[in-house]
Amino acid sequence: MQRTSGVLMHITSLPNDYGIGSFGQEAYHFVDFLQASKQSYWQILPLTTTSYGDSPYQSFSAFAGNTHLIDLDLLVSQGYLHEDDLRDLAAYDDLDQVDYAFIFYKRRPVLEKAVANFRDQEGTESLEFKTFISDNANWLDPFVEYMTVKENFDLNAWYEWPDKYKYYQEAIINDFMAEHQDQADYHYVTQFWFFQQWQALKSYANQKGIQIIGDIPIYVAADSVEMWQTPELFRVDDAFNPIDVSGVPPDAFTADGQYWGNPIYDWEYMQKTGYQWWIQRISESFKLYDVVRIDHFRGFESFWSVPFGSPTAAYGRWEKGPGNDLFDHVEAALGELNIIAEDLGYMTQEVIDMREATCYPGMKILQFGFNNDPNNQDLPHHYSHNTVAYVGTHDNETAEGWYQDTASQAERDQVDAYLNRRSNETASQALNRGIAASVSDVAIYQMQDLLGLGNEARMNTPSTIGQNWKWRMRPGAIDQELVDYLKQLTEIYCRKPEDQ
Repeated sequence: MQRTSGVLMHITSLPNDYGIGSFGQEAYHFVDFLQASKQSYWQILPLTTTSYGDSPYQSFSAFAGNTHLIDLDLLVSQGYLHEDDLRDLAAYDDLDQVDYAFIFYKRRPVLEKAVANFRDQEGTESLEFKTFISDNANWLDPFVEYMTVKENFDLNAWYEWPDKYKYYQEAIINDFMAEHQDQADYHYVTQFWFFQQWQALKSYANQKGIQIIGDIPIYVAADSVEMWQTPELFRVDDAFNPIDVSGVPPDAFTADGQYWGNPIYDWEYMQKTGYQWWIQRISESFKLYDVVRIDHFRGFESFWSVPFGSPTAAYGRWEKGPGNDLFDHVEAALGELNIIAEDLGYMTQEVIDMREATCYPGMKILQFGFNNDPNNQDLPHHYSHNTVAYVGTHDNETAEGWYQDTASQAERDQVDAYLNRRSNETASQALNRGIAASVSDVAIYQMQDLLGLGNEARMNTPSTIGQNWKWRMRPGAIDQELVDYLKQLTEIYCRKPEDQ
């Protein structure tokens, strides 16, 4: 990576008239902002489906796209919807947050109407649509089957279905799908629109010199097509229940650790198959993104395994992961790839050695640096070139929120002194300047920090549910003053792309 910079903001946080950000015009305007301010990257969160809790890190499929992100205005322009069809969605008037319950109930009837019109216009017979289904059949068909059956059992997870469907049997599912073709078509068509619209937006960004950094969660959800149709990929018992689940051990912040609950991979089985599932997953990700950030990278060296049903993650234990054997297989199959290793959390020398063997850049979080320990590796004087620097990620408080609400006076004093905070600078501006000035090859600013927002704009608080993933940027928040500020920051610290 060259010395460059970019901005982290998920698609859902874009403003529009329908309650949640989409691949519509505001996304294109955001790309224009990135280009005008001399950025090189737009980092987003996973584009996959969301389930209970609305987290993009808990998806029904490791491959399928989140249909909430489909731009409805484009469907109007294509003749699949009328403007009047969007009236109920346009009534949503909270400009600052996504109401996922509102979106869940209001968008589906609109998309169903659009799909019906698409079918009536013989769109399902188009070569482009048929090619999409054929090219993506290995993950698309299972996903459509899963969602069609799931919707006929009140959206319950597969392990709550009747045994006839709970344990995947191809002949039975084929008969079921033949009886529910309309539902199946809904999922085929909406996935087609998702990928069609996303590729158009990504192409626009690339033409403007902006690369997309995407995100792969290390684990899949228990309520997923992978667990239902390919349980052999996971450590499960004879009834396909997880033997162990994922989590994080107790630390200074959480006495019980974090109980994530995702099924644990059967790494021995995956090794015997040459890690084909992971190779496919990473290959598909590079169709969506230019750079891939692999979440919880340390879990490939060793992972915290919690016996299924344990009351907290404190009952878990460390177990060895596949290590560099996995990444050697990936590179042999796919070549050298632009991957960022999310190497946060409890680090050991073994994890560091694994990351260095891959040559993937790791991450530095400036917000973690200020505990008055000169040896703290998150202080910029310890950074190396092959890193990506952040003030904070989607899991952190905003810069202003942390400084004003959480940091001790000693921490605030260290921020002001270490960064030589100027009298006319906000805390977030000083912290942004800190990562811009660092030697890290790439600096990524959170959009909330560029806007100087407090913790009301925080994206996610780990180990909590119900109030996350909601923040939205207000219409008009990006003005010329912000463009000039970010452009100046980029030019002063020599992060402007070489071709601009």
